Amino acid sequence: MTDLRTRIDEAVAFLRKRTTARPTVGIILGTGLGGLVKEMRTETVIDYAGIPHFPVSTVESHHGKLIFGTLAGKAVVAMQGRFHKYEGYTLQQVTFPVRVMKALGVGRLLISNAAGALNPLFRKGDVMIVTDHINLLGDNPLIGPNDESLGPRFPDMSEPYSRALIGIAEQAALDLKIPVQKGVYAAMMGPNLETRAEYRFLRTVGADAVGMSTVPEDIVAVHSGMKVLGFSILTDECFPDALKPVTLKEVLKIAGKAEPRMTAIMKEVVKRM
Repeated sequence: MTDLRTRIDEAVAFLRKRTTARPTVGIILGTGLGGLVKEMRTETVIDYAGIPHFPVSTVESHHGKLIFGTLAGKAVVAMQGRFHKYEGYTLQQVTFPVRVMKALGVGRLLISNAAGALNPLFRKGDVMIVTDHINLLGDNPLIGPNDESLGPRFPDMSEPYSRALIGIAEQAALDLKIPVQKGVYAAMMGPNLETRAEYRFLRTVGADAVGMSTVPEDIVAVHSGMKVLGFSILTDECFPDALKPVTLKEVLKIAGKAEPRMTAIMKEVVKRM
């Protein structure tokens, strides 16, 4: 038994003593995007700080709670707040909750984030369904010994975001009359935002949006056999020739305005799974 497996088992044993929930859907809520919890019928709330081997959220707007309950009739577990490499955590630590979700029985994972728009056809406030990603973190959560009981040494990444779930999300958005974009998400280290030259580079290599999360969680989810659906709320416009300074306060304001639309789509997707 590997150290990782031991840590997962200890976290799961702790959670099993505190909830009888058996979630099949996992949700990761990003910067300023914790409102979906209000749509849940909450059964158990556990602070990250109390869960063995869980990191603790250090970023403003990330509440740091693991929430068990139901959403649209499905048993779910939601992370209200996530972790990032720029906080000083390893990617193995960042993705540990995904491992725990899998061990709890989660087979489908919905991930949300706040991101900057790179595609000139997109605008801040848009909701983007993630179709693919580019890992520019300079790291990978699968580096190191591989535990075959958790996933294969060389996982295939030809479908990092489930085409079936993307189709469900598109139809849900259409039925709800909520416009959505689709695009490629690039993950950068952060915590600083990028320069004009970096934005030009990202657009040149095919990115439609840029952020500092999501990719590690997706890699681990795919490694473990989960199906993943990703959403970005585009909170600022990263157009090099018209670039303006951005503050966290502005990001949270835009995220807050767009969140109800993303929440409505996510809830409908869970209902249709």
